[in-house]
Amino acid sequence: MRLGYHWRLRRYSFAIVLTGLTVLCNPMLVGAEIVQVSNPPLKIFISVDMEGISGIGTPKMTNGSGKDYALGRELMTEDVNAIVSAIFEFGPAEVVVNDSHGDMQNLLHMRLDERVTYIQGHIKPLGMVQGLDESFDAAIFVGYHARVGTKDGFLAHTGSGSVRGLWLNDVEVGEGGMNAHYAGAHGVPVVMVSGDLTFTRQFRELMNTRTVVTKEAVGSLVAQLHHPAEVHQRLQATTREALEAITNAQPLEVMEPVTVRIRFATTTRADILQSIPGVSRIDGMTVSYEAQTMTEAYKLIRLMYKFVSW
Repeated sequence: MRLGYHWRLRRYSFAIVLTGLTVLCNPMLVGAEIVQVSNPPLKIFISVDMEGISGIGTPKMTNGSGKDYALGRELMTEDVNAIVSAIFEFGPAEVVVNDSHGDMQNLLHMRLDERVTYIQGHIKPLGMVQGLDESFDAAIFVGYHARVGTKDGFLAHTGSGSVRGLWLNDVEVGEGGMNAHYAGAHGVPVVMVSGDLTFTRQFRELMNTRTVVTKEAVGSLVAQLHHPAEVHQRLQATTREALEAITNAQPLEVMEPVTVRIRFATTTRADILQSIPGVSRIDGMTVSYEAQTMTEAYKLIRLMYKFVSW
């Protein structure tokens, strides 16, 4: 079970009280140096996608072979560093950054704040939430986008082009919603998200959290951008606000078992996936599965849309 930040804070405070009582109960310790016990360091998980990063306004900026992809990598790294700097200004912390876009090796490792731990590469069972568990005090989702089929969502999709819809316990979700469910199942609150305006509105329908808007979509392939310098200031300010209120942060409530329903772009993929034990066919392009835990659900979803092919 996750030991939330407010409970860990109580444990540290209790240690201070015990230290004081020990001195009071033992006169021989009067005058001895008392060790000061500070607040426990925060443990923060950051998942970074690319479509919702500040300054990115075309599909080619998010693709390794596209025009200005190198600039996109710089912009992505700078958004993360703005948040990380605010975290460490707030106090001691352990920060894990998980690259969560495409082949998941987009961030400029040597330009990242040296105080973070960086997870790179895409052959990982938990994809965008690799490394996240109940030991974290909070999660932050950076540079996210709206779910597939969303009107006025910049580069809106869910997982890959093979997915036409994803539902968890009959709630339609995109990548942000799926990741929030995973965090919630592990008792970790999502305290801030950033991305295009449509994504932030969509995410707040799922759970109440702080948001930073980086751009507004003009159709699905064009964006009206907020300047990165302005976005960085808002990322830092919102991060500080989120951390100041972290003892009141609540994770998304997730009911387990989890019923997964996925609609695909072709009947062929559904033909293949129905061969997985436990997977049932709903209609020509839709399959369903009941997972005992959100971790099981997440791994299967990732397998079905990313690793199963023909």
